[in-house]
Amino acid sequence: METHRCIIIEDEPLAMERTKIFVDKVPFLQLVAIFDNALEGLTFLREKPVDILFLDINMDELSGIELLESSSISCQVIITTAFPEYALKGYELDVTDYLLKPFSFPRFLQAADKARGRLAAPAKTMDYLFVKTENRLEKISIADILFIEGMRDYRRIHTRTKRIMTLQTFGELERVLPPARVCRVHKSYMVGLANIEAVERSRIVIADKRIPISDTYRQAFFSLINPT
Repeated sequence: METHRCIIIEDEPLAMERTKIFVDKVPFLQLVAIFDNALEGLTFLREKPVDILFLDINMDELSGIELLESSSISCQVIITTAFPEYALKGYELDVTDYLLKPFSFPRFLQAADKARGRLAAPAKTMDYLFVKTENRLEKISIADILFIEGMRDYRRIHTRTKRIMTLQTFGELERVLPPARVCRVHKSYMVGLANIEAVERSRIVIADKRIPISDTYRQAFFSLINPT
């Protein structure tokens, strides 16, 4: 049986222990780490990707929702929380499942099995995405994306033919955009790799715009444009 690596990010000791016990009961789950704060968990995820994340919402410093909104999390995410009012936000962030504490083992197993099913499904390849604007969904061809820049609460998507303003976060955009085609290079920028004209030291040139490359994303970016 194929096993799936998972981690728990949970700051309540009793809930953490309960989730750990449930994980240990499931043959196809392999627990590799437990964290009591989101920042440490995020650091681990950036260095050692996993298949499934069991994530609490209410935590100090960085909440589970803030982690999902601000970061590119490619694994299956199962939210564990005592607060049902976050269910809609979880749906918007495309989490795998939403477990309301105190959840039973059968309900936990159902969520884990759903995550396993998603992992086994063939990846969908799409040439476009729909972006939420103020009053409609705007269709954008991925090949047309030049770059995306952060502007306070908004993201401005620059394409070959138009500019689109959206309230969708970088984290949300990263989850729907293929990283081999549109990748994050700075806290305030994503770029369309096919539309790069040149790279000048720590800057990317696209359509006469010079975009900075930050240290956080430098290694991942250069591994994409120069994989050998």
